[in-house]
Amino acid sequence: MENYTSREMMTIVAAREIKDDDIVFCGTGMSMLAAMAAKHISAPRSIIFFETGPIDPVLKELPLAVADSRTMYNSCVTGGLIDAFNTMQNKITGDHVVGIVGAAQIDKYGNLNSTVIGDYDKPDVRFAGSGGACDVASFVPRSIIFMQQEKKKFVKNLDYMTSPGHLTGGESRKVSGLRQGGPTSVITNMAMFKFDEFTKEMYLAGYFPEITTGRILENMEFEVDISRAREISPPTNGELKILRNICDPQKLVL
Repeated sequence: MENYTSREMMTIVAAREIKDDDIVFCGTGMSMLAAMAAKHISAPRSIIFFETGPIDPVLKELPLAVADSRTMYNSCVTGGLIDAFNTMQNKITGDHVVGIVGAAQIDKYGNLNSTVIGDYDKPDVRFAGSGGACDVASFVPRSIIFMQQEKKKFVKNLDYMTSPGHLTGGESRKVSGLRQGGPTSVITNMAMFKFDEFTKEMYLAGYFPEITTGRILENMEFEVDISRAREISPPTNGELKILRNICDPQKLVL
């Protein structure tokens, strides 16, 4: 087994979550790389589309951003913002959409903050905001979240809710009128979390090799169930070869 970085591990774990026939809505960076890796490794029939409008392009190179012209190469459709969001919310295609998002804070129900740290009117830090993340979180049936495993990011209470997850758990998402589904996986540099089928609370589903459950819990403000956790298989040499040599040979993300 070759050596690998935590970033490579995160990307491969996310790629394994993407299945054939999934329609993947992704942004810039690691989410784009994970979608591209899945296309080459485990889900060749998956479809990638971007907020800027390109749908199902042939990604010969990793684009620098969603507005990079490389996202449009040989795409089935090169439209605009409305085409991308229509694909995400359409009753037929929408049931197959998987969103990949990130944030500054997450709570135990998968609600996300990418707006401010501190008071909204006088914040300690102000971020770029939602972008398309709130729409993704509200309308797609499945979403994968990338986070760094830090106590200041896994918090009991968000400073601001930018994007809804499972709200307060249970049936609260359904009661609110949001599309059924919500976040399914949270992938960090140490572990992968899932959400309980009934309570919708986050639980530890898997931990990376050489990472202990104690270390993971130390980097969270709230407790999670660890009884279902299993060690996650590291990237295979074949997966690493594709990731490094085909998906990101210039190491733009890796």
